[in-house]
Amino acid sequence: MITFAPKPFRLFRMRTPNYDKSPSTCVDGSVIQGWTDILHTLEQTLGDAPVWAVDLYVGSYTEDFLEAFRLTGREVVDVRQLLRPEAELRQLTERFMTDDVLFGYMSNLRFAEYVVPERVAELRHRIAAGERLVVVGTGAGFVTPDDVPVVYADLARWEIQQRFRRHEVQALGIDNRADSPSVQYKRGYFNDWNLCDALKDELFAAGRIRFWIDHNQRQTPKLITHAQLVQGLERTVSRPFRVVPFFDPAPWGGQWMKEVCDLDRREANYGWCFDCVPEENSLYLNVGGTLVELPAQDLVLWQPRRLLGERVWSRFGRSFPIRFDFLDTMGGGNLSLQVHPTNEFAHREFGLAYTQDESYYLLDAGPDAVVYLGLKEGIDSQQMIADLRAAQRGEITFDAEKYVNKLPAHKHDHYLIPNGTIHCSGHDSMVLEISSTPSIFTFKLWDWNRLGLDGKPRPINVERGRHVIQWERTTPFVLAELCNHFEVLSHTDGITEERTGLHSNEFIETRRHTFSRPVTHDTCGGVNVLNLCEGDEAVVESPSGTFAPFTVHYAETFILPAAVGRYTITPPAGTTCKTIKASIRS
Repeated sequence: MITFAPKPFRLFRMRTPNYDKSPSTCVDGSVIQGWTDILHTLEQTLGDAPVWAVDLYVGSYTEDFLEAFRLTGREVVDVRQLLRPEAELRQLTERFMTDDVLFGYMSNLRFAEYVVPERVAELRHRIAAGERLVVVGTGAGFVTPDDVPVVYADLARWEIQQRFRRHEVQALGIDNRADSPSVQYKRGYFNDWNLCDALKDELFAAGRIRFWIDHNQRQTPKLITHAQLVQGLERTVSRPFRVVPFFDPAPWGGQWMKEVCDLDRREANYGWCFDCVPEENSLYLNVGGTLVELPAQDLVLWQPRRLLGERVWSRFGRSFPIRFDFLDTMGGGNLSLQVHPTNEFAHREFGLAYTQDESYYLLDAGPDAVVYLGLKEGIDSQQMIADLRAAQRGEITFDAEKYVNKLPAHKHDHYLIPNGTIHCSGHDSMVLEISSTPSIFTFKLWDWNRLGLDGKPRPINVERGRHVIQWERTTPFVLAELCNHFEVLSHTDGITEERTGLHSNEFIETRRHTFSRPVTHDTCGGVNVLNLCEGDEAVVESPSGTFAPFTVHYAETFILPAAVGRYTITPPAGTTCKTIKASIRS
């Protein structure tokens, strides 16, 4: 096995970093910070209510909240004491968790199945008797009557994942801190997060939430009112906006994002940047100069029609279907050779509504950059699977170039990757991955004799992969339908619009604009996601002045909610910019 060793690297075009890592929406008022002031504010505003419910998103530091709210002088009730025994909960969730290290099945469980009804009834009897209580924990709003005010402690999923890696927090009703981060993530993804989102949504719809606590920074909890949160969501969905990007190393990771996104140069590499995955990313609300962090999924839950548009919402519900992320191998190595499941397989095996179709748009590329895409003509599929199995056992080194097309990759190339197509981004590439949203459903077939960042081999899924590889997608198909399938739609003085994909099997369409003067766009009733893939910056404006001018910088991904309608993008005078735009096909 080999481990990552950074290669010599230089940017092919040096830039002054202007990538904004903390985009935000301004909200009126101020923030209450620290437990002392938070408790004082709650006592002033909720003091007449005999019972408070402090509902926690799973992954919270529950003991911090129990300790803090004991200072109110009220008796604190820990919701965990109302749950069924851990052994019963493990049995309840077993069919959704499965015994696979990565994949489970999307759960339809609800919190009512987690609690002991008699214990909830006993709590409600105490509340009816007039006891002064603070009920703390995930589901606090569920176990208390509808007239009990709720303080909701929300949490970003990226922060939850950091806590998994440090083995600090446990799952809902189950102490799994000793499990690997991937297994903890699996329980969150397939069960706990869906359940908590359903709970949170019910409380929001019922109008019970009075305050929100941001405790992503453990030592600095922050309190805002429900009205401030709603104002932040409404302002965000009325204009262009960006989610808060996050960056992560990878066994194949590179050096490009360190320079362009101005990241910590002391880190060995950064392989990933999630810069438009609302299920994973956060939003910042700038409240009087203080940043308050909340999950971007809250916007999808509570402003879906204005964000997505009626047409997209009716098709995908409260799920954001477009995903943009970065894959940086500049000075790094190849990604794993992989394939994504077909829709049929993803629905049957994992309970997904749709699978991860995708594409690779090259933001940058070294002189030797390549993409592995599709199968060579005339290969023996049975021998290929046999070789992959032997490589997985460590008996041989898999000869990828014997079976898979290896294509040169250049800046601004666009390779389309419908589900079932074997693929891999090679070294010295900076890929903007444009795809549908499901995030973990990649079947790795071969990982180049490489160890993960934890020093262990990464999971390989040859047996799943062989069921979904579309063996007819060989060289002629790849060259005709998947490589730089550009179609010029219009070319006028200073503006060229091209359709660049995605493949007809995929529900996302992408268009590239090259422009040296203002170009007009229209959301046409559906959400648009764009990236400024050439040019130092550009300004997004409303022809009718419905939102303030919004400046985007090179490599930044930005979202235009469906409600925005018409908008223009203007380059600096005397310069030429490019954007790549994704939307949902009608």
